[in-house]
Formats: sequence, C-alpha cells, structure tokens
Amino acid sequence: MSMLAELVEVVIGIDTHKDTHTAAVLDTRTGGVLARATVSTDPDGYAELVALAEQHSGLRAWALEGSGGYGAGLARHLADAGELVVELDRPLRPARRAGAKSDPIDAERAARDALARTRLAQPKTGAQRAALQARLTARRAAVEASSDAQRQLHALVITAPEVVRARFRGQSTRVMLTTATRLRPTANADVDVFTCLTVLRQLGRRVRFLQAEAAEHETAIRAIVRSWRPDLLNLPGVGPIVAATVLTAWSHPGRCRDDAAFAMLAGTAPIPASSGKTVRYRLNRCGDRQLNRALHTVALCRLQRDPRTRAYADRRRTQGKTDREIKRCLKRYIARELYRRLETPPQPLDAA
Repeated sequence: MSMLAELVEVVIGIDTHKDTHTAAVLDTRTGGVLARATVSTDPDGYAELVALAEQHSGLRAWALEGSGGYGAGLARHLADAGELVVELDRPLRPARRAGAKSDPIDAERAARDALARTRLAQPKTGAQRAALQARLTARRAAVEASSDAQRQLHALVITAPEVVRARFRGQSTRVMLTTATRLRPTANADVDVFTCLTVLRQLGRRVRFLQAEAAEHETAIRAIVRSWRPDLLNLPGVGPIVAATVLTAWSHPGRCRDDAAFAMLAGTAPIPASSGKTVRYRLNRCGDRQLNRALHTVALCRLQRDPRTRAYADRRRTQGKTDREIKRCLKRYIARELYRRLETPPQPLDAA
C-alpha cells in the first residue's frame, strides 16, 4: 500500500481545539514546513485555511486530529470542497520531559505522522450517521442518569425512617418507582419524614422522565435505521440500538478496507501473543468500545436463541475452548458478517 508521501506533494496537519485550529503546511519531498496559521473555528476560518493551502501548488491532503470532535466542522467543510482528508486517532508525541508542547508543534507532528502511515483512515461522514450518533449519545446519557437515580432511590429507602421504609418493603424496582411518584408529603410530618418523602417523589419522577426520553430516542433511532439500512434488523440478535451503533462506527462504504480492519476497529481482532513453542492470542482491549459492546450483545443473544450458534459453542467446548474464548471467536465472526452486509448495498424491494 502506498504511503501518503507518494500520493501528494503537500500535507496540512491540523491541531484542533474548540475555538481555534492551528495548521502546519509540510512539503512531502523535503519535509520542511512551508507555512503555519491559526484560525477561528467558523466558516471564515475554514476558508482561510483552504486559501492558505491553495498558495502551494500540487496535490494536497489534510491530516486532522479529532475529526469527529473539535475538527468535525472543518472535516465537513473540506469534504464539501472535495479535499482529501486523513483522520488521525492521536499523533505520536514524545515524553513530556523530552518534548516541547504547543499547537504549532502538534500540527506539524500531525502532518508528519500522516506522512509515515501506509493505512489511511477516512473521517466519518453522512447526515444519517450524524443523526444516529446524536440520538445514541443522548439516549445513553438518559439511560445512565436513570440508573443513577434508581440507585439513589434504593439507597435513600434503606436509610429512610421506618414509617417511609415500610411503604417500599418487599417491592421490586418498578413498583418502588410507582410508589415513589404517588407519594404525597404532608407539612405536619416530622422534618426528616417530610424531606425523605419529597426527595423520593422527585427521584421517582426523574426516573420516569428519563425513561420516557430514552424510549423517545430509541423510537427515532429505529426509524432512521429502517430508512437507511433495514436489512440489518433481519440479522439474528441485531436490534435498533445495535444496528445504530454499528452504522455510526462503519459510517460509509470503503472506510474500512476489509473485515479484518473492521474487526480491529471493534476490538474483536485477536492480538498475537505467541512465544517459542507457545501459540496463543490475547484479548484486544483497543478499538471502539461501544461497537465492541454491541457485538458482545449480539453474541450473547445468539448463544441464547440461535440454534446454529449454540451448536457451534457446543462443538468448540468439545475442542477444549472456554466460554470466554468461544464468545471472542463469535464476536470476530459477527464482525465479518456485519462488515460484508454493510459493504453490500441493500436490494430494493420489487414494486408490486
């Protein structure tokens, strides 16, 4: 595979921040810095960066750190302009004691890091992917906040006065929420009882509100997935949340060069850890952990309900594999299946 230095004459490294972007323009033939600039993170600043790049002739590429975060606006602007953009996870930096640190230096390091790479990553793109990402992020926050509030409710019931605790004794979490939302504190009660009842009612209502918000996000996610890639929902163990997580990580055809790269992105590719006569693989703890979690959910669901997956697990157990090793193998196979499905456009339904 060709290195970036063999494809372009100029590389612009960008160190992205919330309010400013710092750029360093490098000549790929000499490695020298041709120009530097710091611009604001708005359309005028983006246009200023493009104008700076156009001052140097030849093919060019942009190396962005944080193209899905602080650099998202610039990445969209460059994509609309037809520019070649390379996504960097994190440029290599020397140890703090031995290396300097500044925005221009980091921008230059980003450009040099991109020049040394043979596998170039593309930024995530697409309106549907961005919509799914926003919905998934909001839903995850609502679910986590709801779980925190439920734990707080349980803890408060345990330490509440007996007159309050008696109302919740023996109830499940769902029934406790219903009881909490129906509480009616009276002002003539003791201050600790009145306060405890008031807080419990507020916690119950907060949980109900967050659960309704999460359900609303899930409904919207299901609608987007059905309009974009409804074929994913036909796969065993793949629901709207799993499908949305996979789609946001995959983004568009060609972003991952093959199923092995997609598995590495998901953290399901086995890492060789052999030495001498010992041949083994260790757990991959890198990659997109939300995508890894989604594949783990699919594997667990298939182990419970899919006859072929259960037969596979039984066969691998007879070969001496542990349940944990079997799940890792399944996640790798699931990553391959999903990648091949994603790279194949869904067939349109025949008109009636």
